[in-house]
Formats: sequence, C-alpha cells, structure tokens
Amino acid sequence: MSTRPRSSLGRVLDDLGVTLLELEHGDVDAALDVGGVVIFDPVDEPVYPDSAVVLAVGVTDAAQLAALIADLGAHGAAAVIVRSPVPLTDAVRVASDTHGVAVVGLARGATWTQLAALLRSLLAEDDIAQVEDESLGGIPSGDLFAVANAIAALLDAPITIEDRSSRVLAFSGRQEEADASRAETIVGRQVPKRYSRALTELGVFRDLYRYDRPVVVDPMDLGEGVTTQRIAIAVRAGDEVLGSIWAAMEGPLTAERTATLRDAAKLVALHLLRVRAGADVQRRLRAELVGTALEGGVGAREALGRLGLSGHDVVVVAGSLIGDDSVDDQLLVTDRERFADALAVHLSAVLPGSAVALVGDVAYGILPAGDTHDRTTAVAQDFLDRVGGRMPAVIAVGSPAHDVTSIAQSKATADRVLRVIRHRTSSRRVASIAEVQTESLLLELHDVIAARGEEPTGPVTTLIEYDLRHDSHLVESLKAWLDAFGDVSAAASATFVHPNTLRYRLRRASEVSGLDLADAEQRFAAMLQLRMLAPR
Repeated sequence: MSTRPRSSLGRVLDDLGVTLLELEHGDVDAALDVGGVVIFDPVDEPVYPDSAVVLAVGVTDAAQLAALIADLGAHGAAAVIVRSPVPLTDAVRVASDTHGVAVVGLARGATWTQLAALLRSLLAEDDIAQVEDESLGGIPSGDLFAVANAIAALLDAPITIEDRSSRVLAFSGRQEEADASRAETIVGRQVPKRYSRALTELGVFRDLYRYDRPVVVDPMDLGEGVTTQRIAIAVRAGDEVLGSIWAAMEGPLTAERTATLRDAAKLVALHLLRVRAGADVQRRLRAELVGTALEGGVGAREALGRLGLSGHDVVVVAGSLIGDDSVDDQLLVTDRERFADALAVHLSAVLPGSAVALVGDVAYGILPAGDTHDRTTAVAQDFLDRVGGRMPAVIAVGSPAHDVTSIAQSKATADRVLRVIRHRTSSRRVASIAEVQTESLLLELHDVIAARGEEPTGPVTTLIEYDLRHDSHLVESLKAWLDAFGDVSAAASATFVHPNTLRYRLRRASEVSGLDLADAEQRFAAMLQLRMLAPR
C-alpha cells in the first residue's frame, strides 16, 4: 500500500473549505502531506499516522478539546476537525499554537460520514503502489475537483459534477456565491429530492440526457431556495451518459458558454472514464493481494507487506450480502462491489490500515487486531447498522492471527462462521466461531454424511415411511419434542397442535417404530438421524 498521500492539508482546505470546512485557528502548512484520516474514539487508543487529520466526533467541550489537541500534538497530528461552532477558548488557542495542531470547523448539517468519504477520496489513502502520474487536458488524471475548479474559472461560476443519480462527485470553489439550494446540495453530496423531482417534472433530465447541448433551468421553476439560474450539460462516453455538469450563473446561454460547456463535458468524460478504469484496476489488484495473503502461501508475506500489514497481529472478517438469488447476475456483482467498497471505507476510517477486497462473492477484510474480540465484533455490527436495509448482509469474524500461517486459519474460521449465519434464519448478523461452533460442526457432519450417501435406518425409517402412507405427522411431532428437550407444551406450540394431540402422536410413534423414548441412546440416535439424514 502506498504510504504517500496524493493531497496536502492546503489542498484539503481549498477543496472542502467555505462550504464544509473552515480554519478556526492555527497555522496551516499548505504543502504538508496528510498521512491519513483518523476518527477520535475516547474509549479506544487509535493508530495515528504522521500528519494525520483527526475527526473529533462528539467533542464539544473546550477543556476536552484542549486536552485532545495536546495529545494529538504528541502523535504528530496536523489538524483536528470539530463540529461548528468551535469552542475557541484561550486554552484551545494556546494548545493549538504550542503543539502545532490546526483547529478546523465542520459546517453544521454536514455528516461525519460524508466528510470521511470526501477526505478519503481526496487523500487516496488506499492506493496500492505508486503509479506514474498522467494528465488529461493539463489536469492530473481523475482529479475531478481540479477539473471542477478549471471549468469554474472558464465560466466564472461555481460548478458541480454529478453522476446519473444526482450525487455530487466533485465541486469547485466559490460555492458561497450560489444560492441556499447549492449549499444544501454540497453539504449533502446529493441534489435534494424536492429539486430532483422538480427537474424530472420539468423534463430537464429528459432533455439533458437526450441532447448534447446545454439546458437552461429558470430558478423560478424550482421553488424556494433557488435564486440563481442553472445551466447544465450531460457528460457522455459514446452513447453512455456518465453524469452531468451544473453551473450556477446568470445571463444568457451564449455561443461561447455553449462551446465551453461542450469542451468541458468531453474533458470530464475522460476523467470519469479514467476514474472508473483506475478503480477497476485497483479493485483487481487489491483482490489479488488480499487473496494471496489469505492463502498463507509463499507469496503471503510479500502481499501483506504491500498491503501495509506486515508484522502486525490481524484478524480476518468475511462479509456477504444476503437476499434474493433470482436477481440478475450483473446486478449482484455490482451490489457486491458496492458492499465491499462501503466496508472498506468504514474500516479504513475506524481501523486504519485495514485491507478489504471482494474475492468471489465474499468481501474479505484483514484488520489490525484490536485489544479484544468484542472490539472487532462491535466495528462489524456498527457497519451493518449503518448500511441497514439498503445492504442486507452478514459478517463473520475469524480467529486472531499472529503470523502468516495463522492468517489462513483465521480465514478458514471466518468461512465456517459465514456459512452458518449466511443461510440460517436468525437475527444474528455478526458472529464468531465461539457463538456458532455447534452449528458449524453439524454442517460439517452433514457434508460427510451427504458425501457417503447415507440414509436413515431403523425406527426413523419406519416413521418416515408410515407418515408418507398415512400423512400422520409422527416424524414432525417427534422432532419437535426432541428439539424442545421433552417439553410437551413447547413442542405442541411449535407444531400448532394441542398438547394432548402431541402426546398421542408420541405414543403412536413409539408403537409404530418400536422407538423407546425413555432410552437416552435411542433418543440421541433418533435426533441425530432426524437432523442429519431425514428429508426436510
């Protein structure tokens, strides 16, 4: 993994300033390379890379902020970001000046998740290996923020670059010159639904994606909060629409403006395609490195080194989407990639140094081992709570790994756990082997039995055949009684019959099959055959 970020602290403040971030106090070294983004956790000691930007989530007290700045100074942090309004007391200012940690405010309304994603995009923390810099139109390849600023300079207006779903991919400076709706769009990284709905009803999106000419939107048509005219143009690669460019500016759509927007759309298309191609290459390379590390073979040590995890205790987690298998295969691939990318963003913010990749249909993560197993489980559960119903998924936690060989064992353990929680009807979405070991062993035993082609014998076979002839539900009743550990009321409730009916069926089962329910060995044999061999 590259340890050299692409962006400096000055670049971060230039690109995200005014709208999202504001320097509250301290001197900023504009050329200082930011070493990473860390989320402050008061109950856990995070790993601070050199010149880190620290997100002080929940820190609102001035005394706590001053103490935090002193601690961050000892770790070589570059800046701390707190929610505005920032409690700038004399103690905070002195701590900032003494320890060289800049204090930056995050605008109200912006979420920490959005900020973390933006910073990760700017800093490219997860780049693997160094690649030779390329440029398109004189701008570093894939640098959409630089592209937006260049277009803004040509049009003399604030610019946003958006995807097909009206999500903001990048924006220029000078957004404060636009109206309240543009500020809301930038803060939320998404065009608000009420404006998207209005644009759809007005036919703006239809015209935008149908023609290659710019579209002018009257602010009066969009409602409250919009006071500046919008001029937009689609970004295309052949027949495929990749997104759009939106300029907030007044005045007529002149021939010069039209030509500028058309040229800009071609340039943005090249950068978007480069971003897409680069993401695909990085995803494949990361998958190869993670896969090699998980195998624990001769190349595992080198792969761990390139991932930045060599010499660290780690733990393997395995995550998988759950849902309808009838969904189109291509959609499933896309959804799995989105899930793996989301997991990578979350883990890189909470556990810096984590490596995540989609291998097959499973997203594997190699995480720096925390102080406790509960810590890893809590991080995984927090991720699933955040994605909620948008990405129904489960995550299995492997065993701690102290060397290259034990990483393969940690993966094997995670795979065993994932198999259990992936297919069972349970509310548990995160688990380790300690919580599902019995079920895992039963699944493995079932595999052995299936491989041998074994079938039920003795009393169980007799009951199955009797049920097939008489539809008497004796097998169902016996299994419910065994599962309920002999509790007739619980078994009757599970099978939706009266307790007396269940007692009659149990007596009938003994008469038909000769099974002695008072004999522990016979009960265990029947339970094992019913669970492992009997048809469902």
